[in-house]
Amino acid sequence: MRSQWECLLQNLGCWQGSFTRLSKSGEILEDISSETSLELKKDNQTVRQVVRRFYGDQPQDLVLEYRTLNRSTTFFENGAFSQGALQFAPYTEFGAELGLIYGDRRLRVVLIYDKASQLDRVTFIREHLPHSTTPERPALTLNDLLGKWEGEAITIASDWLEPEFMSTVTEWKQEGDRAIMSLHMQTPMGTKTITSIARIDPHNSQILNFEQDTLSIQTLFLPDGASITCPVAIATRQPFRLAISWLLEPNLHQRMIRSYDHQGGWASLTLVTECKVG
Repeated sequence: MRSQWECLLQNLGCWQGSFTRLSKSGEILEDISSETSLELKKDNQTVRQVVRRFYGDQPQDLVLEYRTLNRSTTFFENGAFSQGALQFAPYTEFGAELGLIYGDRRLRVVLIYDKASQLDRVTFIREHLPHSTTPERPALTLNDLLGKWEGEAITIASDWLEPEFMSTVTEWKQEGDRAIMSLHMQTPMGTKTITSIARIDPHNSQILNFEQDTLSIQTLFLPDGASITCPVAIATRQPFRLAISWLLEPNLHQRMIRSYDHQGGWASLTLVTECKVG
């Protein structure tokens, strides 16, 4: 298995695209052209990252250099990653970034919660390498997900021990204004099934509102075959998850889930890749 550093190197290149600021309901508020370059320096031990955003004629650069990685950033072998706060605490800002990579394209989202623990800012980042011929996909819809999907989940726990692999089956159904997702995971203890029920927002079919007793969870369907799922507000002593998904091909879907436990501590990061089988 690749080291975390080797996984980071899967992101080398000049990624061109835009930073799109979204409202909580998925409306585009601002779209800023961008160029993010990651370069391995001659010492082969340092990665230099330059994030350039174009505000009119005045580009603004953010320059970072990495020689090591800390626990706040975790990578998978294909370069997919997440970075963010290790601990949620009330009365402080909280946030995380989740990023997927597929061939010559990347998809990222940054979710920021304010000091009142309310979802405050959503930044959606679509990128491609120069000379990419891979077109952007249409906006994701519930209809794209309906059916049966089979694949594999890889989970990296917060202690960074060996990743855990398990087979998965995900089924999406629609019954009137309800969307029902059932996830079946084959664990060493047997099959674990999680069923989530959402209602399609009557004012915006691109929003799913999940029915939970503890937290209000929302899924936003976005351009380029993407979606994000997260709490509208985080509550203390309640576990929660932040997720991004990407329809890579009509029959290939990937999602990443960053999970936090009852104490608000980062618990694990999971990457699920599934193919449609029915």
